This record gives sequence, structure tokens and C-alpha cells, in this order.
Amino acid sequence: MTGSMNKIESYLDELYPNPRCELNYTKDYELLLATMLSAQTTDKRVNEVTAILFKKYPTLEDLSKADINEVMSII
Repeated sequence: MTGSMNKIESYLDELYPNPRCELNYTKDYELLLATMLSAQTTDKRVNEVTAILFKKYPTLEDLSKADINEVMSII
């Protein structure tokens, strides 16, 4: 199985030599939130929304204390 996985990995490296996540984030939890949002819309729209959300709530603690209706209005 390892040999097959190595071939697949090599092939993907050839196809995508420098993969990059299209979602903008600076912290692990931001990537998690952006990924969850991206299931519902485009990455472009998620990046627009998260720019506002992460600026208004720069830490996970800030976000946890936020009014849910305000967060929902941003999203």
C-alpha cells in the first residue's frame, strides 16, 4: 500500500507543485471557521466575510464573547 501512496503523492506533486489554500487565515482556528463557512458558499465570499469577522474579533476569546446575533449578521 505504501508504494501506491507514494506514486499518488508524487503524481499530485507534479500536478500541483506549490499548492496553496485559497482561504485567508492567520490562526489555526480561523482556518477551521473559514473551512466550515466554505461548505456553504465560495472561497471568495468566505474571505470577504472572515476579513470583517477576524478584524472585529481578533482572538478566539473575543469571538467566544461576541453577541451571536452580531456574528450572524456579519456572516
